[in-house]
Amino acid sequence: SENAILPEKSPILKEETIFLPRKKIWDKTAVLQALALTVNRDITAVPYTFQDDPYLIPRNSSEHNFFTASKTSGQNAAKFVINTHPELFEKDYAEPHIQSLMPKRLVLQLEEVSEVALKNLIQLRKVKESVNMYDQLLQSGTSIPLETSNNLLDLLCFYGDREPNQENDSSLEKQEETAPRREFARNSSKSQPITWRENNNAERIFHLMPEKNVHSYCTMIRGMVKHGECQKAFNMYADMVNKNLKADVSTFNTLILAAIDVKEKYIEKWACIEDLLRQMAEQDIQPNLLTFNSILKALKQCGKVSRAKARLILNEMRALNIEPSFATYYHLLCMSHNIDGFPESQSHVLYAIVNEIERKTFCPQDPDDVYFFTNAMKTCLELKDVQLAYRLHRVVEKAENRIMLGNMAQKNFYYMSFFELLAVMEHFDVLLKWYKELVPSAFYPNIRTIMLLLQALDSGDCLELIPQIWKDIKQFGFSLRDTIVQEVLALMARDVQPPETQVAFADCAENIKSLHDLKSKNMQLLWKDTSLNNTTILFARAGRTQEAWNMLQLFKKYSQVPSDLTVKEMFGCIKQSNQAEKALELVKLTAEYGIQSASVLAKTTLEEFELSEEQRRTLVDIIEGSCGYK
Repeated sequence: SENAILPEKSPILKEETIFLPRKKIWDKTAVLQALALTVNRDITAVPYTFQDDPYLIPRNSSEHNFFTASKTSGQNAAKFVINTHPELFEKDYAEPHIQSLMPKRLVLQLEEVSEVALKNLIQLRKVKESVNMYDQLLQSGTSIPLETSNNLLDLLCFYGDREPNQENDSSLEKQEETAPRREFARNSSKSQPITWRENNNAERIFHLMPEKNVHSYCTMIRGMVKHGECQKAFNMYADMVNKNLKADVSTFNTLILAAIDVKEKYIEKWACIEDLLRQMAEQDIQPNLLTFNSILKALKQCGKVSRAKARLILNEMRALNIEPSFATYYHLLCMSHNIDGFPESQSHVLYAIVNEIERKTFCPQDPDDVYFFTNAMKTCLELKDVQLAYRLHRVVEKAENRIMLGNMAQKNFYYMSFFELLAVMEHFDVLLKWYKELVPSAFYPNIRTIMLLLQALDSGDCLELIPQIWKDIKQFGFSLRDTIVQEVLALMARDVQPPETQVAFADCAENIKSLHDLKSKNMQLLWKDTSLNNTTILFARAGRTQEAWNMLQLFKKYSQVPSDLTVKEMFGCIKQSNQAEKALELVKLTAEYGIQSASVLAKTTLEEFELSEEQRRTLVDIIEGSCGYK
């Protein structure tokens, strides 16, 4: 009714504003990514790169490198065919669509000089042709928009005024030259040759531009630093400041890294970095994660100054709610390595880092992220801290952290450091479990890894597993390495084993003998006194009299003398088979070599074998000759 009284709202109740969440846009493969995180690494699976063709599954590191290079070559050939004949590849079968696999549909409009043709050339990354087109446009009096000029500057500064293929080739040659002695690649400007030529096309076009904006200056500065011209980059920045232009955060990050090259003393380097940070604050430029990582990376080359300033940098990151990345921890760990004679400093820093990263999840944010795990595992090896290594490895296996192990060389270095630590600190049964889990699914062993495994076999008194390890040695391509072959033979021949083990050892020795007999240009194995003695002993202990006897004949061929143990084992084998003629020939052979045990061997033969009168006279003559010689 009209007189009805509406109930009043309680003053305690307040109106609440409901905020609708923003729509989440998921990646097309988000479900697959979520499912992938629910399973662990399959230790029986081959690397994803080689799953298309089982025939091309590598068995060792050399095959891995060869097959990877072959696949890359095939991909480049396919790209050439697709881009040369795009009309043959109209249909798109990929779901979701993969743009990089489709032919480039840009049509070069070269009938006349135009801005459209210049844009097409820039998008196709044709450096020389883009510069020529730009010059022709200027000569014809055409006005080129600032955006197009900046795009051309981006192209020139990124590739250092060279064609992309030339830059890739030179970098590849450099990597191939330095790879054997490199633990992992460095991105610092000192490791790159200075390729910024005086008055190159980038500088020339920059000076020809009638109008320049912040993008123009920032591109030039980053290009100069990338290609080693750090001092000129600072001069360009000073010119930019004089014109009241503000650099972006990426340019400041680049200048911070360049500061260590333009100054000599540690204090001067840090003062230059501080000045850049002060200018960022004055220009109201908000630093990001890469800014702090650049500071820490530069501090690594500032000596004792770095240790005093690193804590301040971390506190500033926390104040700005910027979460560190793996690159941040990598730089901090490198600083702890600079403290000579204080391994406890490395241990303290690494423990603090592991405590921090165990509770977090990470994604790639900095190119230097891939260096953390390799360096951290190396530190665990230096500290001989296996429990810390286990914790670090659990972090690697967590979520998507495995992709931040880096390239194949870095992965191998990480896993080999981990395996070496296990070989030194753990029992053999634990080491063998990890060996089966990591090899070859995670990494391919090198000679040092195999030698560590053999030494662990010896320490763990598990020599009966040598035949099994020998199969792996052959698979990984180390069966012709003299160091490994000598170690395998020495371990098998050192102690007497149960009969079934001796038979397995003899089979290995037979395989090794066949490798010595190979008539190949690539043959690396040569018979030495140790390998001849050990192989003969292994045949003799297994009761293979004829094979052991054939080995004895090789001593004269290679000008070697059998050892007393070899003769003793050979005599025991002959005695077991009761071959009096062989025993007599063995005595003659030992006398011919001048072995001191010849007379003792002759007496034993007289006592334990049934001989003819002629054979007895021969043995008596050998005994008398030995006594007369003495």
